[in-house]
Amino acid sequence: MDGDALHEWCLQQEGAYEDFPFGPATSVFKVAGKMFALSALDRAPLEVSVKCDPEFAIELRSSYSAIRPGYHLNKHHWNTVTLDGSLSDQLVRDLIEDSYDLVVSALPRRVRQQLGWAPES
Repeated sequence: MDGDALHEWCLQQEGAYEDFPFGPATSVFKVAGKMFALSALDRAPLEVSVKCDPEFAIELRSSYSAIRPGYHLNKHHWNTVTLDGSLSDQLVRDLIEDSYDLVVSALPRRVRQQLGWAPES
C-alpha cells in the first residue's frame, strides 16, 4: 500500500475527513472531530498510526515486527504500522477500519446514526 492508497482508504470511511493540526506534513484522519488514523503520507518508509483495542494491540505487536506501540501516542491504545510490504494491504485496511469503528463506537448515538454506523453482528 502506498500513500495514495492509504489516503483514499481512510477517506472512504463514512464521514471521514482529513485535517492537519500538526502541520502540513502529517495527515490526520478524523470522524466527528475524533482522530482514527494519522500518517506522514510522503515519508519513507510509510507509516500509519491507528487506534486499537489494548489486548489486540499487544497481540498484533507480538505477531508482526512492522507493528509497534503508537509513536508519540498513548501506547496502550495506539499502534504505529510500518508499510514495508511485510503486511498485506487487506490487513492494513482492516486495521484502519477497526480504528474507525473504535472511534465511532464511542460517539453519541445520534452521531452514530447520522453516520449510518452499525456494529457488525
